[in-house]
Amino acid sequence: MRRFLSGAVLWLNCVLVVAVCMAQESASKRVSPTVASTDWPCWRGPNHDGIAPSDQSPPQKWSETENIVWKAAIPGRGHGSPTVIGGQVFLATAEHDREVQSVLCFDRKTGQLQWQTEVHKGGFSNKGNGKSSLASSTVACDGERVYINFLNNEAITTTALNRSGKILWQTKITDYILHQGFGSSPAIYGPLLLVSADNKGTGVIAALNRESGEFVWKQPRPKFPNYTSPIVLKVAGKDQLFFTGCELVSSFDPLTGHKNWEIEGSTTECVTSTVTDGNLIFTSGGYPDNHISAVAADGSGKVVWKNNTRVYVPSMLVRDGHLYTVLDAGVAMCWKAATGEEVWKGRINGTFSASPVMVGPLLYATSEAGKTYILKASPEGFDLIGENSLGSDVFATPTIVGSQIFMRVAAQQDGKRQESLYCIGDR
Repeated sequence: MRRFLSGAVLWLNCVLVVAVCMAQESASKRVSPTVASTDWPCWRGPNHDGIAPSDQSPPQKWSETENIVWKAAIPGRGHGSPTVIGGQVFLATAEHDREVQSVLCFDRKTGQLQWQTEVHKGGFSNKGNGKSSLASSTVACDGERVYINFLNNEAITTTALNRSGKILWQTKITDYILHQGFGSSPAIYGPLLLVSADNKGTGVIAALNRESGEFVWKQPRPKFPNYTSPIVLKVAGKDQLFFTGCELVSSFDPLTGHKNWEIEGSTTECVTSTVTDGNLIFTSGGYPDNHISAVAADGSGKVVWKNNTRVYVPSMLVRDGHLYTVLDAGVAMCWKAATGEEVWKGRINGTFSASPVMVGPLLYATSEAGKTYILKASPEGFDLIGENSLGSDVFATPTIVGSQIFMRVAAQQDGKRQESLYCIGDR
């Protein structure tokens, strides 16, 4: 009898687990973002990996007077990337003279400013790294609402707006002790908005209800400065929320916040976003140690390979079993993803903060000086096929969508720094 009851309890537990998983999957599908294949809805694009759809064919040649569809002035300063949904392009910006942090919306076809919504006024800080900004997060959009994170008044606040620019809700995520800056971008998953705010005080990674802004789950983090964004990837047969930095590599269930596994596998401060080949996840960081590591995502906690290459700010790319990156110091490299064996490396001039973006077999990498190098992403060897210059100051990662490149660029005009948003396309 006891054996029968034990079996019945085990069977019932299995049924409950299956039911919960099915309910979570159903909820996730029911409120999935309504975006199209011609959209770029968030940081690192539709698949969270920096890779544009392979059927895109953006220009390989441009200048201030060649293949520019439109150019629009941006008030203030920011390092967040353009987000493109339907006929709209969204950007975050910070105007230091007025102490205003805003979300901007431009017409995708013409570049005309549709609206500017002031999210915060006052509460600015002049501390932090000289390369940081008070608008370094990239807007996320689920097709209905626009989401942005700002550091303001010594706290991180997430704001939701509708696509007409009306503020719907605001949620304070945590107090924030500023070290270098803040740049974590929100990520959308099913009914949730995923946010993070690692710092020396009350670090946290959390999920908010996209409709109300209420906390669904929250996990405390170690008291270290760190700058990565939450990224959800399907690895080892399931969706996992990966987060690196604070000397940890962590995997969470994105719907519940349950910690799948966690290992000591990164340095303290990281900026880059995790990528995967489907079996391993690849992390990198630059303070106090330089590292790239390949971690098994099956829960075994195994670091498969590791090296001390400095890929601190630009995120990496994975294609056909190979890992591609551009080092901060201007060297492009390729490794075998499974083993870490170096395949090739080649010098490209400049210092890099923007992450490379890939479309088809081409890799676009933009330096801080505004020079974009186009490389072939192939294990056959370093192959530089094009160079283009635009502006003189670029920290934002370009967005490639609809065979066009949306690029946030700054240049000196009448002795002042002026940011502009460019739409680059065949003309």
